[in-house]
Amino acid sequence: MLAELSIKNFAIIDDLSVRFSDGLTAITGETGAGKSILINAVNLLLGARATPKMVRTGAKEAELEALFFVDSDSSAARFIAEQGDAPEDGLMVRRVISANNRHRVYINGRLSTMTALGEITASLASISGQHAHQGLLKEDVHLLVLDQFAGLVPLREKAEDLFNQTSEAMARLKRLEASKEQDAKERDLLYFQKDEIEKAAIQRNEDEDLEAEKKRLRNAEMLQQTLSGAVEVLYGGEGAVVDQLGMILKGMHQAADADSTLESFTAILEDKMFGLEDLASELRVHLDTIQMDDQRLEEVEDRLDFLSKLKRKYGGSLEAVDAFYRDIEKKLAKLQSASGDIQEARGLVNDLGAQLAKTVKDLSAKRARASAGFAKAVSRELESLGMGKTQFEVDLSFYPAPRNGDGPLCVDGHGVEAAGMDRAEFMIAPNVGEELRPLKDIASGGELSRVVLALKVILAKTDAVKTVIFDEVDAGIGGAVADAVGEKLMALSGSHQVICITHLPQIARFAARHLNITKRVSGGRTQSLLTPLDGPARVDEIARMLAGGNITETSRQHALELLESTVN
Repeated sequence: MLAELSIKNFAIIDDLSVRFSDGLTAITGETGAGKSILINAVNLLLGARATPKMVRTGAKEAELEALFFVDSDSSAARFIAEQGDAPEDGLMVRRVISANNRHRVYINGRLSTMTALGEITASLASISGQHAHQGLLKEDVHLLVLDQFAGLVPLREKAEDLFNQTSEAMARLKRLEASKEQDAKERDLLYFQKDEIEKAAIQRNEDEDLEAEKKRLRNAEMLQQTLSGAVEVLYGGEGAVVDQLGMILKGMHQAADADSTLESFTAILEDKMFGLEDLASELRVHLDTIQMDDQRLEEVEDRLDFLSKLKRKYGGSLEAVDAFYRDIEKKLAKLQSASGDIQEARGLVNDLGAQLAKTVKDLSAKRARASAGFAKAVSRELESLGMGKTQFEVDLSFYPAPRNGDGPLCVDGHGVEAAGMDRAEFMIAPNVGEELRPLKDIASGGELSRVVLALKVILAKTDAVKTVIFDEVDAGIGGAVADAVGEKLMALSGSHQVICITHLPQIARFAARHLNITKRVSGGRTQSLLTPLDGPARVDEIARMLAGGNITETSRQHALELLESTVN
């Protein structure tokens, strides 16, 4: 339950603190005094979005703080224990709303996030105001209310999870299949490129070797003339260098016999002469390899031209061509595995689709069984709220089949959405003799308020929320109906903490605790104040509500009679 609420620098509230108790608490006050500000503050502490405009004029930031006492077996209690705190000490939620749009959230004194705040406060309190009334006109809300009544929310969440998984798997399969044709074109190109490179049978450094060979072939005549001339001069012709060195060597041997110091020179000369003989021999052998072959030159040039085209096509060098080839092999392997991915994805879609179909059919059958009991429960509550002749039914229908009429999101010829295959619409006939018509087409403001209250009472039996806040529950009602609404709120307060903002004395009189919110001007600033009422002060407030502000002894007496006739 909500135990304490503190508000600072929020809208027209300067500094306000209030303690709440269990049972029914009524908050009353003149229009514009700030009752809606209290609702906004609690909404923010439950995770609603904040804006800098909420900060009181002239202040840098607004501070909102609430203390909740939680049940020992609740999710909030588990969260508190996980944080190392004692659940029996309660849950303290604090929000700081900054004028520079830098807001902060604290849970039990620790900086936290909006996501965490929303999760932990989801089961702490619910607020039923104008938004709830308007929300009740939406068909998707009708289905959720039915599921809450029937205890089908876990099954509904399972269906939603399977729906999301199936939708994601179908989208992935569609992407894979859409790319299949493109993959086929890419595969054909890759195989062509692979075959082209393989047939080229490129050798390592082949382009460099061929360039050298081309150069030799183009200069074959010059090479032959140069080498043959060199051999002739060194060894083969008259007066060849080797012959002359032989004559010199012969003389050096004779000289060395006379002067032993010449022996080393003689050895050097002898070595050089033998070296020239070897050189001449090697030149002669190399000369035999040089041929003037125009056909071979043409072949070499053609091959170089082919290699040049390959290099331009696949990277600029033979090393790049080889790297491109290895990349082709990797891509082909990946494309091959993509075929397996499609089969795997199709299997996953079928598996998830089967689970989804089983779940939504089970959910649909349980909704159909629960709808009659739900309608009877609503009718009973409406009867106690002054709508005894009202007929109420739940019209269940199926989503139409998708256009393709098949697939996992079509079950038994019906379409499947996140909440299943059903649509629900509340049908109502407030007066005898009228046909049942959709709630959104017929209900007045007062009737809507009572339907909302009836649903709150019904769902309270299965709802984990312990604090229920009503704003504008008295819209469009009065007299005996207001008495009935007050009695219903008091009955609900037997199992829940109920906080009700009301303009009707017939409702406020049933409260175990009465708070009055007023507005005053102090120091040129408007302020809202919240004051607990008891005894004569409460009588005066009920009298004000009865008399419209003109409090008289008659209105006080009437107020006193109302309060004394109320059994809390």
